[in-house]
Amino acid sequence: MTIPKWLKRSIDFSVTIILWMYFTLGYFILFSPFYIFSFLFSINRETSFQKLNHRFFKSFFWVLRIITPRLTIHIDEDVYSIRSSVIVCNHISYLDPILLISLFDQQKTIIKKTFLKVPVFGWLLKTSGYLFTSTEETFATFLLDGVENLKNYLVSGENIFIFPEGTRSRDGKIGRLNKGAFSLAKRCRAPIEVLMIKNTNTLFAPGKWLFNTCAPNTIEVKRILSLQPEYASGTFSIQSLIEQVRQAFEQQRET
Repeated sequence: MTIPKWLKRSIDFSVTIILWMYFTLGYFILFSPFYIFSFLFSINRETSFQKLNHRFFKSFFWVLRIITPRLTIHIDEDVYSIRSSVIVCNHISYLDPILLISLFDQQKTIIKKTFLKVPVFGWLLKTSGYLFTSTEETFATFLLDGVENLKNYLVSGENIFIFPEGTRSRDGKIGRLNKGAFSLAKRCRAPIEVLMIKNTNTLFAPGKWLFNTCAPNTIEVKRILSLQPEYASGTFSIQSLIEQVRQAFEQQRET
């Protein structure tokens, strides 16, 4: 059935408003008491905040699915079993990071330093133990400051996810992969898991503020490659690692 353009825009507008209201008011009304309690009384604020972030964004996608009946979200079962890994993923929408947070009970990621300036949100991200970097500072310096903590975090079984493209792709193509994520994995001697996200950009495209909710859409998260690099080998090369990951992304993008 073809939906008239005016009706489609009305539905998209309504769904977008509901989602933004949930994202803001839902956080303040439903979740902020738990964050405040954790901040004041939790023995490990970082862990508590990560778990709350997971539950908040999991509930966000639950609401999204309720009010967007033509949307399906398919997550490969083995994605949930990833542990102690640096996860690298393609990036096509603002929905990608919060989708990954919704999948893992505990998680760390690297965020642009500009988000620290956002009131409340910046404090929440910092207290969650997420990592901040900017274009002004080198990733190497950033690693020297925090690598021991990250090693311990990975050894405990948790994951760090990074979007090596550094920004969202506007056309769905894989952009240049920065070496930071791979340098981090090498320094921590961690395995690398490669995930592919599809169709979040169909639902919430870069440069748009309305969700596109009327077209049938299936968002997918696939585990497309697992790597256990031999970092100590004389033949190891970060560049060849990047090329392996790029090829995996390109092959999956074409399927």
